Amino acid sequence: MLLRLLTILRDGHPEPAVQFEDQTVGLRGSGLESMLSVIAGGADALDGVLRWVDSSPNRARVDLAAATYLSPIPRPPKIICIGLNYRDHAEESKLAIPDVPTVFCKFPTAATGHGHPVILPKNSTKPDYEAEFAVVIGSGGRHIAEEDWRKHVFGYTILNDVSARDFQMATSQWMIGKTFDTFAPIGPVIVTADEIEDPHNLGISLTLNGEVMQDSNTRNLIFRIPQLIAHLSSVFTLEPGDIIATGTPAGVGFARKPPRWLKPGDQMVTKIEGIGELHNSVLAEV
Repeated sequence: MLLRLLTILRDGHPEPAVQFEDQTVGLRGSGLESMLSVIAGGADALDGVLRWVDSSPNRARVDLAAATYLSPIPRPPKIICIGLNYRDHAEESKLAIPDVPTVFCKFPTAATGHGHPVILPKNSTKPDYEAEFAVVIGSGGRHIAEEDWRKHVFGYTILNDVSARDFQMATSQWMIGKTFDTFAPIGPVIVTADEIEDPHNLGISLTLNGEVMQDSNTRNLIFRIPQLIAHLSSVFTLEPGDIIATGTPAGVGFARKPPRWLKPGDQMVTKIEGIGELHNSVLAEV
């Protein structure tokens, strides 16, 4: 069941939609009112999506060229981020390779979508980019065993962990520099888990104005998805629609000489093999 799920803005309202073969179909008329309802519905909901694709009226068809993308999950229950999860990024950051996952969060208000601008805050002078492979939780739970991780993954997406380094590094707690509004571009789609045979062997890259800044592979993750799901669920309940951003490889702006901070007019493209490309421009806060 190879499906790519997205959320669009149509007639002024968010609507979940599905890309299947050569068509995109809105799901509002199927009874699935949001992406969270699709995810929480599990296999039954995905079967319903397929039936709707086969039987839906023409008005459900979506012209993506005219559509406004939103974050695939407009307000994720949790955006959980893993820091220093590529050895080369830890080294360029001049920080120790972690023995346990480094965990922080972004608030749901940070989420934005493909094609939307990242707004650089007035009170930060050191905004930066971070390409990340992200896991979308399907069936939630506590104390999930590593060997059961696949049962709890709904799919995968792309996340750009935009970071205000001056705020991030001002204290030992990173979150304040990570969670400005628009600092979590996500998308453009969620690829269902069965479409990715091995999530630990995917190319990941970010270009800035066409220049390659990051270029790596998820095989270089220090803590892989089974370990992350087991570790996180040992502390708190994972819920349908939670997003786990698994970390960024080397090449971020603050580690360059001289540093390369984001500036108005920049164009970021975050790409992950098998998922697609997440495009975001950069604007100054007014």
